[in-house]
Amino acid sequence: MEPEALPGGACSPARGGSLSGSSGCCEEHVACLGPEGDTCACRDGAFVEVEPGDNQGFMRQEMVQREEAELRRSHQKPRSPEGWGLLLLLWYLAFYKPIITESHLRRKNIEFIFIRFSAWQYAGCDKLWAGLVTTLCDSIRHHFGALPLSVYHVMGTRPRFASGFSQKEWVLKTGTCLKLWGMLFVLGAGVTILLVALLVPGIKDHHALKVVGSAVTSLSGSGLALGAFSILKNLLISEKQKIERLTNSEKFTSQLGFMSKVRNEVEVLVDFLSFMEIFERRRLRVVLEITSLDICYPEKVAGVLNAMNTLLSEANTPFIFILAVDPSVIVPCLEQTGCMKGLADNGYLYLNRTVTLPFSIPEMGARSRLRFLEAAIQTREDLMYRIITSNVERRRAKCQAVPAVPSREEADAEAVRCIHAAFRCLHDGTDPLARYLPTSGAHVRRIVNTIPITLRLLLHRSGTPGTPSPRAAAAWVVLADQWPCRLSWALQCLEDAWQSRPTTDFGARSLWSIFQENVGELSSLRQPLHNVLSLDGDPELFQTFLASDFPFTARDARAFLGVTVNLDHSIRHKMGLLRGLDRLQKATATPVSRSVQCPHPE
Repeated sequence: MEPEALPGGACSPARGGSLSGSSGCCEEHVACLGPEGDTCACRDGAFVEVEPGDNQGFMRQEMVQREEAELRRSHQKPRSPEGWGLLLLLWYLAFYKPIITESHLRRKNIEFIFIRFSAWQYAGCDKLWAGLVTTLCDSIRHHFGALPLSVYHVMGTRPRFASGFSQKEWVLKTGTCLKLWGMLFVLGAGVTILLVALLVPGIKDHHALKVVGSAVTSLSGSGLALGAFSILKNLLISEKQKIERLTNSEKFTSQLGFMSKVRNEVEVLVDFLSFMEIFERRRLRVVLEITSLDICYPEKVAGVLNAMNTLLSEANTPFIFILAVDPSVIVPCLEQTGCMKGLADNGYLYLNRTVTLPFSIPEMGARSRLRFLEAAIQTREDLMYRIITSNVERRRAKCQAVPAVPSREEADAEAVRCIHAAFRCLHDGTDPLARYLPTSGAHVRRIVNTIPITLRLLLHRSGTPGTPSPRAAAAWVVLADQWPCRLSWALQCLEDAWQSRPTTDFGARSLWSIFQENVGELSSLRQPLHNVLSLDGDPELFQTFLASDFPFTARDARAFLGVTVNLDHSIRHKMGLLRGLDRLQKATATPVSRSVQCPHPE
């Protein structure tokens, strides 16, 4: 069986989750590449496969499953800021301080807030990254409502960690309560004095008493009125309008502290989301899908990536970024933009540091191509009808509580066994694979998140449990992570050889021998591939890896190519183009004798 390719490289991240429920994926900032180099990048999560046209379906399904599991564990129902819950939320905002307790950190239920940002819609504005920030602020405001966010701006308190193992999540704001009761007492006293001075006979002629009563009433009432005015101001003027007002200012280019003001607005949103996590008794993650970035100008591309880095600069930000781009387009944009000279001379390195977990969806197989061909020849009404019928069938199956297919449960158990076996190889200090693990924590987390997906795709494609070797799959993932350029070159040479119909014993040839045979050609192309070559690790370790420790054959490499998800396939496509042009140039430069050009008849 072949894995179903997804349209446009669609993928879905889930924090702390795994592919179809497997274990082993750690919480991570994530990114993924789509077919033909299309990328999906995401933060704080692992990936689950989704059906065409339903990019959020499995994420919502995971939300429901985690909600049910958390309810069985803690017996606490989550709150909702609607109806009576809104009044309770306003009460907590005004008079209580949230505390991050151990029980809150153990909660596994999660809610995803989906936000879609099309960079093309903001391509005409001067600051594309400002459109990203304003979309984020406006979507969060619409999700929770303007009133809770406005009250938080004025009276909200940033959550703090518990000092011990106390399970108390809310602490009364003693100072706020004393101030409020004091102001109400003074206001009542002032109103009483004023009424006495105005209504009681014999006293109402005293002008001084009226002045004192009026002054006390005005001062105490002004404090309450000022708080109400601040709430009303934040209710009418949203964070989006504040940022747009700053960007529209004539002094925008020279305005000091502009980014500081924008960052303050974002920090308020982050603190508000932390507050709502404790109130709703669940984890909150904002999933921001960024599309159409590869059709914008280079400066705007760099600006959006800078905005992403700004939003993710804090350690515990609740943002997940899904970045859908073509790296073969984004990399030249980063290298051409003038504002990043010296920082992004190598676009691959910059993208590698910005995107924490690159994820490349394999090329589609024959069955997926036929499915897309069928969708292409259908009318718009047919496609809509198919979506409606699939939704009806999904709801019907959910209502009937169809039990899981035993074969699927067996396949899932086999996948979990293989994943655990692969991780044991990584932990085994006597295994040669352990010494090839990178020293960078980010790369280690990439490998840990990629191994479960690779194994599941191998099992799904083979259809025979136990066929793929977990150790070999883990080694292949490490190989793709540590030497993406040299592996891409070997795979490109292998693909060209397969297309030329080699001999039957070609599949038994080692991948290292194929690389050695074509390494001279790679050396001649080192100038256009200089930036890509800088991604590779130690060349001597690469030789030891393929020549002795893990001698993958051409047949093994071809089997792994369809499930390699942590390798940027646009690099291989670029190599294929350069190789074809180089061969064409050599063929054109080959001298032809005159006798061959103009043969003379005898």
